[in-house]
Amino acid sequence: MAFQKPSHTFTKIHLKALHTNNFKILFALSFTVFINTLSFAQDIPEPKEPIKPSLKETVILKTSDSLIAPLISEKSQDSTQTDSIKPKKDLLEYIVDYHAKDTTKFNRKKQKLFLYNEAIIDYGDMNITAGSIIIDYTKNTVYAKGIIDSTEGYTQKPVFTQGNNVVEPDSIIFNTETKKALIYNSKTEQGEGHVIASITKKENDSVYFLRNAKYTTAEDQEDPEYYIRLLKAKIVPGKKIITGPAGLYIYDIPTPIWLPFSFFPQSEKHTSGILMPSFGEQNERGFFLQNGGYYFAINDHVDLAVVGDYYTNGSYGLRTESTYTKRYKFRGNLGFRYESLITSERGFPNYAKNTIYNLRWSHSQDSKANPNSRFSASVNLGSSKYYRNSINQINSGAFLNNTLSSSVSYSKTFQGEPQVNFSLTATHSQNTNTQQINMTLPTFQGSVGRMYPFASKTGSKKGIIQNINLQYNIRGENRIQTTDSLFFKKEMFDDAKTGFQHTIPLSTNFKVFKYFSLSASTNFNEVWTFKTINKTFDPIERKAVTETINGFDSYRTYNFSTSLGTTVYGMFNFEKEGEDRKIKAIRHVIRPSISYNINPAFDKYYDTYEVVSADGLTTNDVDYSRFEQGVFGVPGKNFSSSIGMSVSNNIEAKVRDKDSTATEAKKMILLNNLNFSTAYNVAGDSLQWSPVRMSGSTQILNNKMSINFGATLDPYALDNNNNKIDKFNIENGGSLFRLTSANLTTSYSFSSKKGGKKDKKDSTESGIQENLRSGGRGDDMFGVGEDFANQQINDKNDENETPSEFYNYQVPWSLRVAYAVNYSNSRRQNEISSHSLMFSGDISLGEKWKIGASSGYDLKNAGFTYTQLRFERDLMSWRMNFSWIPFSTRASWNFFIGIKSSILQDLKYEKRRQPDIQL
Repeated sequence: MAFQKPSHTFTKIHLKALHTNNFKILFALSFTVFINTLSFAQDIPEPKEPIKPSLKETVILKTSDSLIAPLISEKSQDSTQTDSIKPKKDLLEYIVDYHAKDTTKFNRKKQKLFLYNEAIIDYGDMNITAGSIIIDYTKNTVYAKGIIDSTEGYTQKPVFTQGNNVVEPDSIIFNTETKKALIYNSKTEQGEGHVIASITKKENDSVYFLRNAKYTTAEDQEDPEYYIRLLKAKIVPGKKIITGPAGLYIYDIPTPIWLPFSFFPQSEKHTSGILMPSFGEQNERGFFLQNGGYYFAINDHVDLAVVGDYYTNGSYGLRTESTYTKRYKFRGNLGFRYESLITSERGFPNYAKNTIYNLRWSHSQDSKANPNSRFSASVNLGSSKYYRNSINQINSGAFLNNTLSSSVSYSKTFQGEPQVNFSLTATHSQNTNTQQINMTLPTFQGSVGRMYPFASKTGSKKGIIQNINLQYNIRGENRIQTTDSLFFKKEMFDDAKTGFQHTIPLSTNFKVFKYFSLSASTNFNEVWTFKTINKTFDPIERKAVTETINGFDSYRTYNFSTSLGTTVYGMFNFEKEGEDRKIKAIRHVIRPSISYNINPAFDKYYDTYEVVSADGLTTNDVDYSRFEQGVFGVPGKNFSSSIGMSVSNNIEAKVRDKDSTATEAKKMILLNNLNFSTAYNVAGDSLQWSPVRMSGSTQILNNKMSINFGATLDPYALDNNNNKIDKFNIENGGSLFRLTSANLTTSYSFSSKKGGKKDKKDSTESGIQENLRSGGRGDDMFGVGEDFANQQINDKNDENETPSEFYNYQVPWSLRVAYAVNYSNSRRQNEISSHSLMFSGDISLGEKWKIGASSGYDLKNAGFTYTQLRFERDLMSWRMNFSWIPFSTRASWNFFIGIKSSILQDLKYEKRRQPDIQL
């Protein structure tokens, strides 16, 4: 789950004049003592009513060979006589099953059983495999050790298994009566870590005592890159490890980091516990406790983390994160963050106080849950300045994004003929610059599937009559427009606009002259609204007065449209007999179409008010519609009749395949699409031609480089004031068209042969997912989001990876480049409105070394854009990274090194310089 976990930050404290509140400092220290006092919450509670194991019936030792089995005297007894003396307990309580590959020998005099080479002993829930095993029946002991081989050395070391606990020592002595054991040079796995001890004493089935042991999460147990040396320790398998003095060693080199005691919780399931905070100092807010709280393991389907920050100048923050899932049903996560930020101290000129918050919720339904209904949610709302002012999160993608958006929807389909669909959707869109918020609470949409009333029940639909079809759609909206300051206040709902729109489209299509497709449609539209307006002119204030009228009202409109189109194929063949040319053929596909649209005038829905001058004379009448402030706009006042024309092109080529074994030519796209469109307003009295709009796209370099372009061409000229006039540009001494705007965007991704492989998880994937969840880009062009408190839980360790080489001669790399340019010339300004180059990439210096960067260059203003530099080093059991934003108002850096394992996630070092944020 994504939530803030504790991060220990070692900060150098500088003396300065900071007027802090003594009471708040004492509160922070008291909170620390409170956490240390209650840290036993990490322990796993004992079950209230343990189940007592039932003893098996005592049995006599059975051996696989009757010749070497110990002699047991038998005495005849009368069945009618009962002996008052209780029988003596047998030497062994359970049946002993044993096996050896080479030797199985029993010494009658010493009462010892010798097993040699691949020896196996099964006794109750205990299993021992070793090179040599000796069973002493007089002392009730089992002694297991390995075999010394002249070539391989010490082989077939013992493996002691009891229940789920596995120990791999050099040798072991086990007492079958007391269940105690002495284990020498043992290696055992405890949770995510490994314990290597010189001497281990097994007290009973659930307690082990160790002396001079090592605890590590390294994969290489023979030569671990780090370990924690335990002078004395107690292990309760599957529950906890409690130690005496413990110190950190790195490659057998002692460090000054020692603790008088330590506690390692061991559990195979989620458990609740305290999240230890980090301590430090921030320039503007004094000393702090950060990311401290409690983790609630509610059940296997849902959890909750509550963490917070406290600063001695009075600032504080609170965050809650919850992840939930149910297999084959749904999954999601919910997070809420709130921060009360104080800059400087009261009385200083730079004192400021502000509160910010952010709510994020994502929910997805499994496709197998219900094929006819679906619920989904993607919510990201809160203060417009949250991502800019938050002091405990650096999210580059969200910071550079100016829009926060949310959507929660439910849809259901009723199968049948015709099919019925409906959906309920709540949406939210927020501009973080203007702090303008637009919401729909909710939007209702319903539809009845397309119906063909005149089609035959069998066979295909043919002709103009059989292809007549209609459907019914309804849309209802409750639209709200507000700002940050009024969000979820009473004023927010006062200006809500509500309305319904009903549409019934009727259409048909048929063939004309065999090669042309003709379609015709008409659309009936009815709008319901519950608020209208009335406008009057106030002669005293000299302005129009708008009055809102509550009550039901409606209007109806209709229109007609038709279109005619065809497809033309052209093939240019370059092949000649006896020649194997590189370009085989080029195919050009042209799709021309022409359309006609007519919209009647609905001026009956318009009224007028008189504008009176200061001397009491009526100057003019102003038209308005009482539906102007409605959700679905106003009906058209003027009659319109227009003809639209468009042409689309597609060009492909067949080329010789580079693979000599290929039997067919390879298809290559030369021009994915090239579109031209314009329109002529038949009912207009001037400027009847619309500008010609051109757009196109293609992909080159094995589809790695995409190119998109567009332009607008205006046929009309400009006057001396740069205003458009009803005169063609060619008649005014210019060219046929004026280029008023143009744009070009291209992107290219390329990499080395090895760098292009995606065999293992991309190190920036989690950051990109954070970008998307916060509304940012789905790539690293603007950097990646980083949650420094959770660096250690992003474990990307692969068990199949080989240890990194210090030098990698292949040096895998990848580079992503995006270029964009926009040209404007609508009023003869003839300027490049924007011109930028963005790039991001990474270089792997070794299997576990990676350097990455995201930046860009503004070619118009001649300056670098937002830049982020990244360095990562996978240290097997450890992870180290450094990120740096060298300039801009977000200039900052962060260094982190810590252990990957979640059990030791607090063993880390982090140092950061936070950006200077002004509220």
